[in-house]
Amino acid sequence: MSYDPRFDRYRSPNFKRPKPSGDRGRNSDAARTLWEKQSKPRVSGTNGPRTQQTVPPWPRWSQERLKRNKFRLWAVWAVVMLGGLGLAVNLFYLQVTRAPALRKQAEQQQTLKSKPFVPRRPIVDRAGNVLAIDRQVYTLYAHPKLFNHTKAEIAASLAPMLPVELSPGTTPETELLRRFNLGESGITIADSLAQEVADRVGRMQIKNSLVDGLELVRQQQRFYPQQELAADVLGYVDGERKGQAGVEYSQQNLLERSMPSIQFSKSIDGQWVPDRLTAGFVQLDDLKLQLTIDSRLQRAARIALKDKMKEYAAKRGAVIVMDARNGELLSVVAEPTYDPNQYFNFDLSRYKNWAVTDVYEPGSTFKAINVAIALEAGAVKPNTVFKDEGRIYMDGWTIQNSDYQQAGARGPSTVTQILKHSSNVGMVHLMRSMKSSLYYQALEKLGLGQTSGTDLPFEVTSQLKNREQFINSPVEVATTAFGQGFSITPIQLVQLNGALANGGKLVTPHVVRGLFDRDGQAFWKLPRAVPKQVFSPKTTKQVLEMMETVVDGGTGKAAQIAGYRIAGKTGTAQKANAGGGYSNKAIITSFVGIMPVEAPKYVVLAVIDEPKGGSGGVVAAPIVESVMEALINIEKIAPTKK
Repeated sequence: MSYDPRFDRYRSPNFKRPKPSGDRGRNSDAARTLWEKQSKPRVSGTNGPRTQQTVPPWPRWSQERLKRNKFRLWAVWAVVMLGGLGLAVNLFYLQVTRAPALRKQAEQQQTLKSKPFVPRRPIVDRAGNVLAIDRQVYTLYAHPKLFNHTKAEIAASLAPMLPVELSPGTTPETELLRRFNLGESGITIADSLAQEVADRVGRMQIKNSLVDGLELVRQQQRFYPQQELAADVLGYVDGERKGQAGVEYSQQNLLERSMPSIQFSKSIDGQWVPDRLTAGFVQLDDLKLQLTIDSRLQRAARIALKDKMKEYAAKRGAVIVMDARNGELLSVVAEPTYDPNQYFNFDLSRYKNWAVTDVYEPGSTFKAINVAIALEAGAVKPNTVFKDEGRIYMDGWTIQNSDYQQAGARGPSTVTQILKHSSNVGMVHLMRSMKSSLYYQALEKLGLGQTSGTDLPFEVTSQLKNREQFINSPVEVATTAFGQGFSITPIQLVQLNGALANGGKLVTPHVVRGLFDRDGQAFWKLPRAVPKQVFSPKTTKQVLEMMETVVDGGTGKAAQIAGYRIAGKTGTAQKANAGGGYSNKAIITSFVGIMPVEAPKYVVLAVIDEPKGGSGGVVAAPIVESVMEALINIEKIAPTKK
């Protein structure tokens, strides 16, 4: 058997190839001739005997093919091994490294924690009158495609029950018909419907049959029964149940009832099922957040303020009443205001209580504070005399009294007379009698450059020049002497005058009393800061007696109340321009009153921004007088003066 390289196999010597025919035969003969030539036996040597060796050659291409097959085998093996190694690494990563995170993710997908809806705590005034409370309301939707009566019949029956906003020339029936024609389903007809209205709509019948196609959706809403009365103090709650202004914002933690979360697990059918929910899980306390505000006084203050603002076409105004003994705010009114039930219908600027969030130059209402500083430092006495020229010049600036054109120079004047007539020039001489460094130190001690610390939100700090600028500039000392060149909030001015009323203690103005139960027992009370002594009782008594002359025969005569001793101080200040300097037209008028002088308890401040004409004694003093009369009736204060 010989090896045939053409077919990579051995064949028998007796094998005879079939004889080809035609061209194929000729080609086969040529191939056979070539084969025979290649297959001739080799001869070893030249002279020796010839030996025939039959060694079939191993084709090179067959060897290469074998090598390729081996390489493929190794490559497949390597891929399998690498794949297995990758799977092992990934398995370790998932089962060990990422196991905690995946377990947590699975729990999040399989469980759900949610807090049940719990109403916010009510807010009441000092007498227990409700100022804010949660209530159930309804939104009415119409689905006209489900109506079992005509649209006209339903509109005629529904119109008397709903508060429908009308366009000019329309009636409630036509307006409802217009809304019914807006679509086939899901038309909002009315929202914030009370329970009694919703009950009437649900029982409505036409031709002795209930009406189909009307849907009432229940929801919770914060309700303010007094509407705008205390909006400046209360603030409002938005659609996400978060307070956005007033005590609704600042006392969010007290108003929200704490309630543990309920855990839900997903059942086999995909429904959420609560875990370990026991009977009596949701328990509501009966606590209420009580404020120091008196609704009766708040109403009287708002009416008096609005009347004067309308009379003098003022831009805005504020009234604050504080109990000087403990800092309780009995009334905080700012105009213009808003109805917290419909806060979304008002401009954003109305949401802030500018008596707390804005500063202004207090003008002459700060003169009594300056007199107390000078008396406390021992620089002057009530009968110390200064020359009132009516007009002076300092570093190129002209300083004159507001009544200089009418009264001219008043000449020698005591400290009491200077305060009584609100002399700017006299105050400049008075405050220059003490070192400017001591004057600045006293202002810092009173809290200028800081806040009053009230619990009303968004209070800004008062503004005072830096020490170096104040001490080295005589003009700064002069302007500060009559209440300009620095800025303060109305709430902080009340705080400072409270120190004059209570014997020299700086109390913190506040509106929150604490949490009380239905029996009036205190569950939690607002912790009070220890009052800071800034003036001696002797000094405050002297200043109050001087301020009484302002009301009896000075610029504050409009605040007089027969039978009562009232101390006060007027203020009429030019408004500072944004670019520097002062406006020739815009002013701020104010009046601060303290009563009764013999046993001071209450501080009342009225501030009117940009009235068209008038002064503090003409515009603001009558407001304080009206508020004090209401206070006398509410607190039953007996007269002590004939």
